Amino acid sequence: MVATYIQRIVRLCGLCLLCAQLNGCALGYYWQAGAGQMKISRGQEPIAKLLDETGLPEDERQRLELSQEALGFAHAVLLLPDNGSYRQYYDTGQPYVVWNVFAAPEFSLAPLTWCFPVAGCIAYRGYFQEDKAQSYAAKLAAAGNDIFVGGITAYSTLGRLKDPLLNTMLAMSDDDFVGLLFHELAHQRLYVKDDSAFNEGFATAVERAGIRRWQSGRDMDQSGETYSTSSQRLQTLELLRDIRARLKEVYATDIDDTAKRTEKARLLAGLTDEYQDLVARWQDEGLNGRPYAGLFSQGLNNASLSAIATYDDFVPAFEVLLRNCGHDLACFYESAEEIGTLDPDERESRMQVLLKHATPD
Repeated sequence: MVATYIQRIVRLCGLCLLCAQLNGCALGYYWQAGAGQMKISRGQEPIAKLLDETGLPEDERQRLELSQEALGFAHAVLLLPDNGSYRQYYDTGQPYVVWNVFAAPEFSLAPLTWCFPVAGCIAYRGYFQEDKAQSYAAKLAAAGNDIFVGGITAYSTLGRLKDPLLNTMLAMSDDDFVGLLFHELAHQRLYVKDDSAFNEGFATAVERAGIRRWQSGRDMDQSGETYSTSSQRLQTLELLRDIRARLKEVYATDIDDTAKRTEKARLLAGLTDEYQDLVARWQDEGLNGRPYAGLFSQGLNNASLSAIATYDDFVPAFEVLLRNCGHDLACFYESAEEIGTLDPDERESRMQVLLKHATPD
């Protein structure tokens, strides 16, 4: 089973598999996407009805009640849209709802993209069946690409449909579970075609801001395990940013492919060693969290590193934008929406300016 932190990387990004029905792709992909979404749409049950049932397991009841409390908070406090999403429940009967395929060339951190009419071009391709995802990934690998396949706990239809709560979401920690709802609803608030990094950076920034407000509103201690785990995650992300920068330098050089391949392997092996040093330091400090441990155990490559970058790169820029708004969410959303209307080059330029003012993790 893939670790929770892998789920965080690959779960969230407005997959919109329903849009694949309109895409001029292979019939097999069209069929699995449409059939999978239709099965979910037809099999949902109202959460209010489930909560009235006396035989509902207590842990499931607690999760469903928490989801509805978090939804009310998201709509009233975080100003996130309410289209009826997460008022229904669906049990997929499996550990993940979708498996996403990420790919990147052997000597590049730029991910391959796939384009759909509503969602635009996104940096992964999703399958409702793991074997089909693995089969497609194998074809990409045979063509010389680095590949990464990850199971995801939820995806968004961007408000086109009423997204249900899924059984795949229930095993998460309270904060990850609530944060997932905030993240997915953020995609309904703002989504820019053909810009996965912008969309995921925005949604992750909303998720983090939302969790801080959620914890504060419930008088939760933010200096304990949750804070420590977050700090460990930020340290790991800084390590991963550094390795991406070093790999980019190698890929941009004029050395031959054999030399690039050797240097790439050396850097990735060194990254694993550096992560283990971090883990040893955390153990000395009595910290139990192991963010991204599943990814390190699988072995990182360009595809998994680019997936992380999609979710991570622009988060500091959005946090600067929020800070510039005095942490007023209405102002933040308006500012983010304005940047989202810019043409891609200008939008990238604006985000880079914001990144220059980001506070180091």
